[in-house]
Amino acid sequence: MDKLNGMHLFVEVVNQGSFTLAAERTGLSRAQISKSVMQLESFLGTRLLNRTTRKISLTETGQLYFERCVVILQEVEEAEAVASEMTNVPSGNLLLAAPTSFGVLHLQELIPQFVKKYPNVQITLSLSDRFIDVVAEGFDLVIRIAELTDSSLISRHIAPCKRVFCASPEYLNNFGTPQVPHDLSIHRCLTYSNELKPGAWDFHGSKGVESVKINGPICSDNGDVLRSCAIAGLGITLLPTFIVGSDLKAGRLQQVLIDYCPPEIAIYVVFPSRKFLSAKVRSFIEYLADHFGDKPKWDNY
Repeated sequence: MDKLNGMHLFVEVVNQGSFTLAAERTGLSRAQISKSVMQLESFLGTRLLNRTTRKISLTETGQLYFERCVVILQEVEEAEAVASEMTNVPSGNLLLAAPTSFGVLHLQELIPQFVKKYPNVQITLSLSDRFIDVVAEGFDLVIRIAELTDSSLISRHIAPCKRVFCASPEYLNNFGTPQVPHDLSIHRCLTYSNELKPGAWDFHGSKGVESVKINGPICSDNGDVLRSCAIAGLGITLLPTFIVGSDLKAGRLQQVLIDYCPPEIAIYVVFPSRKFLSAKVRSFIEYLADHFGDKPKWDNY
């Protein structure tokens, strides 16, 4: 039997959680993958997977074997890449996902420059504010704006993400300027529906972390919508400076509660840890990191 291929298919079954999804992922039939895993178990003389009609799970031996297979397969990919490194230029289709506002405001001007620099690369870009599973959805890279907690993925910090509380001069003239977080409870707030705590904003101030319940006329899963509503004088919003930096500089919006900072987040690119980075992925990560850096232009307001 082809042990290396058997290991690859076994790892794919575990990562996908089923023989059916692994078959769809690899283009093989479910029967072919099942036979390969059974041959691997026969060769090893032990059961790797517990199978029921509804799900699969790793045996204790299977868990240990899976962890070693992941390392071995990665080392094989790295060895092949090293062997061809002299001629390994960025090429092929780069599958990339990013939050909508960040993609429209900042990636659309960078992608053409990258493709001109590396004409053998094609980019498929998906813009969405929902959480994207890098592995399950088959992306090479995902730009994530968050406080990362998923240790199963490799991440690269590409820029800070400062968030500010802001409103239009019109709104502040009509309703007053909040001086402390508690003041927000009587203000009209424009909220982001994908927050971990919808209906509340957290602050880091002189008294530590404070949480204030908020409400208002607009809730959206898109930052550009909230920005437009804030400029129109509908309320106070909490948005990253990569969306509102130019508005703060032009005076269309004014920052409030300057002494109270929301929890820190940052902009990362994340990618599956089990995959060796191709030239196209490495080049794009470096391209983004070089362009944005620790002091991105949107913070010059």
